[in-house]
Amino acid sequence: MQRKLDFGNEADAPIINATELTKPGGKIDPDELRARVEEARGEAEAMPRVQFELWRDLTDARLDKYLTSRITFLSRNQMQQIIDSGGASINGKPAKRSTKLKKGDTLRLAIPPPPSSEVVPEEIPIEVLFEDTHLIVLNKAPDIIVHPARAELDGTLINALAWHFENTTGGSLSDVGKELARPGVVHRLDRDTSGCIVFAKDEEAHWKIGAQFQDRSVDKRYLAVVHGRVEPEAMVIDKPIGPHPSKVKGYREKMVVRHDDLGKPSVTICRVRERYRLHDRVVGDQEFTLVELELKTGRTHQIRVHLSDEGWPIVGDDMYGGRAFEHEGKTLISRQSLHAALLAFAHPLTGESMVFDAPPRDDMLTLIEALRTGTVERLNVAQTVPLVRFGL
Repeated sequence: MQRKLDFGNEADAPIINATELTKPGGKIDPDELRARVEEARGEAEAMPRVQFELWRDLTDARLDKYLTSRITFLSRNQMQQIIDSGGASINGKPAKRSTKLKKGDTLRLAIPPPPSSEVVPEEIPIEVLFEDTHLIVLNKAPDIIVHPARAELDGTLINALAWHFENTTGGSLSDVGKELARPGVVHRLDRDTSGCIVFAKDEEAHWKIGAQFQDRSVDKRYLAVVHGRVEPEAMVIDKPIGPHPSKVKGYREKMVVRHDDLGKPSVTICRVRERYRLHDRVVGDQEFTLVELELKTGRTHQIRVHLSDEGWPIVGDDMYGGRAFEHEGKTLISRQSLHAALLAFAHPLTGESMVFDAPPRDDMLTLIEALRTGTVERLNVAQTVPLVRFGL
């Protein structure tokens, strides 16, 4: 659920003249500018506007790049969201991020307040695998994000947990990360990735289990259904991952394999669990593979990027080349077929070995059963963790 920003009427907005704060070279002290904005916010109904007046022509300067270089406490992505939502004007008229600037222009940008760190409890169903006074482990459903972010301030697992503690078990999440509206968050799963996820309920547990993730002593296993025939039966994918070089909408959120200073070491162990060849009267023969992934690092979109780069995109992952699964004219799954099936770590306070596993959600189970039913060839490969543990 997205909350649309209400900028208010620009004519009623407090104006902060950034020209007064501009130093030689065009730089502006971000702390001073932020302080002026918060001071101006006061009781005004409209959001404060920061104003710039261009006294000279700028070579090939677009609005979003110029404002990002001046208002450095906002990221370029934040800046573009504000502009796209109607929060920027040039000479009193709404502006686009790509608008070119010229001498004599007066620019204004609305500055929204930072997201609230207060989490509103919401009655959202959750599946609890384990809970004590220090930890809570969930089997996350697909189509829910972990914590509030700029565009989505409610409808998250954090909101669901706040309601759970208030109405069911008591307690609360760790204050670590609270200032960013992500209290208790030790690690994350993508919106459409389901499965095991742990949250900390106190600071000591948070720091100690966080250290286990950092030193890579946590065992994290995922299941994914991918397009194509994965070979060999087991392999190590060791490829650095970094941000996509393009900042065009649709690419900014993507990660890629890159062998430069922006690529961070990323290692995934991939094991084949089952292979399928499916005959479809509409699209013909197709091959798919059920794989188990073991993460040795925890980069953003790591599994999705590594598998796609190898030529085996995850079924339903349209960001990285996967397609929704359709059989006999019926769509069985449209989200990415990726599930965090197992999570194992030492209890941060007692040292006890903790192992949690969760069967895939119904849509992914339906997909796997359809592939098994229509398969010509099926290969089971014995692995460290028996397939039966994952409910399959």
